Amino acid sequence: MKKITTQTGIKAKPERIWDILTDFSSYELWNPFMTKIIGEPNLGNKIEVHIRTIRGKNRVYHPVITKLDENKELRWQGRSILPGIFDGERIFQIESTSPEEVTFTHIEIFSGLGAKFLGRGLDHDLQQGFQEMNNALKARAESSV
Repeated sequence: MKKITTQTGIKAKPERIWDILTDFSSYELWNPFMTKIIGEPNLGNKIEVHIRTIRGKNRVYHPVITKLDENKELRWQGRSILPGIFDGERIFQIESTSPEEVTFTHIEIFSGLGAKFLGRGLDHDLQQGFQEMNNALKARAESSV
């Protein structure tokens, strides 16, 4: 198992962050890492996630939404064609730190036989991509858009 975690403080209410995260149709307008999500944010839905890596590679995967805890947590799980070979769980957590501020945590947990072969370069690229998304989320949440 391998885990990548980033955190960002954002001056906004949890509801503001949640509204941005679950408005999949607007990701193209603000998110430099997850450039597009097709589908609806409903428990059990399969969605299509388009990612642009730091190195400019485009990837598409089709995870299933596994948790929707309004204003607190969004999760989805992606699996390789053969379960147990390479699976990933994306987790977004929103934690209030004051009435007008939150800590946003962005996590990916990789599991399966292939997870142990992920190199440090990929770890670094993903962590940078996560942080770019976090920064863009912060900018959007703290603006009047």
